[in-house]
Amino acid sequence: MSISRSPTRPALGERELIAMMASLMSLQAFGIDAMLPALGAMAADLGASGNDRQLIIAAYLLGSGLGALIPGAFADRFGRRPVLFFGIVFYFLMSIACSMVTDFDTLVVMRSIQGFGSAGLSVLPATIVRDRVGGDRMAKLMSLIMMTFMVVPLLAPAVGQAILVFAGWRVIFDAMAVACALVGIWVWWRLPESLTAENRQTLEIRTIAINMVRGVSDRSAIGYVLGSALVFGALFGFLNSSQQLIGETFGAGEDFALVFGSMVIGLVIANFTNSRIVERFGARRVSHTALLGIIVVSAVQVWSASQPDQTLWQFVPLMAINLALLGFIGANFGSIALQPFVHIAGAASSGQTFLRMVTGALLGGAIGQAFDGTARPIAMALLVCGILALALVLWSERGKLFRRVNPPGTKPIILPVE
Repeated sequence: MSISRSPTRPALGERELIAMMASLMSLQAFGIDAMLPALGAMAADLGASGNDRQLIIAAYLLGSGLGALIPGAFADRFGRRPVLFFGIVFYFLMSIACSMVTDFDTLVVMRSIQGFGSAGLSVLPATIVRDRVGGDRMAKLMSLIMMTFMVVPLLAPAVGQAILVFAGWRVIFDAMAVACALVGIWVWWRLPESLTAENRQTLEIRTIAINMVRGVSDRSAIGYVLGSALVFGALFGFLNSSQQLIGETFGAGEDFALVFGSMVIGLVIANFTNSRIVERFGARRVSHTALLGIIVVSAVQVWSASQPDQTLWQFVPLMAINLALLGFIGANFGSIALQPFVHIAGAASSGQTFLRMVTGALLGGAIGQAFDGTARPIAMALLVCGILALALVLWSERGKLFRRVNPPGTKPIILPVE
């Protein structure tokens, strides 16, 4: 049976779609967050030192960003399902391969290759949702997907810690392969093809390039793409150095997973709250308010991190608040940026994800490498990135925040591409 068509089954409902898209995205998150408690053990076992351990995360993020250029264009030509299954199979095989490495440099290279080949797991969920809905409705569904997806960052460090204690770090990669196989079977069994015949694009380099450039050059979209890259780049910087900061500097040790999970709870709650309010208030109003909140909280973080002998429980509440505020930005910024591109959603999503992920990964890597045994680099990065993101959003919105493009009860407006 061709994988371009799903087996004949009852129609995929909205709730199952949300759970399925979240599961696909969660494979990427599990491949990052389950690693965090084991970074020290990996570094010791494979002979890495200092901040080099962060490369296990940074290489994967950078590979995912670079790989994001490819799946959207192929998905616009051949359909969502075949391209999605390529990413699933690649993720599975590379997880097994990573579990067998014997030196650190090889692991870093293979992690970057894994991220590159499985980038469709990050690109295509938003594309599949965009095939079905637009406007604030898309923002609501993406927020519900993000809320479900965030259960993985909440639990993955604890799972990684348990595997590390009872079986060793290599089994974490085996667990990734098992999770991938289960999600892959579900997707093959239930996900229908969502690319319609009239939206099928030709696979020509010039057409692909034009569509991707359109996706990242439209003024109404680019500020949101780069803005999210900045704030999530700061988040990636935190992820890269979180095990050193929380586990070592603040002395959490084996309680790292518990502390990390407690900070992520707010992110889950925020995405759920966003799904309940975004259609009422609009994606712009909600996300603009959250971005201003990040700037204020980050300024307090800078002050707190500058105090002598900052404690874990002075750091955790402020970081948790900022993580929660990010929950009102991710789905909304992504949905706003993708709105003008209904007919080239795959290529536009690829171009935007590429720019967002590569910028965020490089920025996050630099922030992580700046780790100096304190929370100051993270706090300063959040503040500076928040201010720059606000400037970019103001440019996209022509200086006007909080406007409402799609009032409740109206059809989504497709803004002209500039």
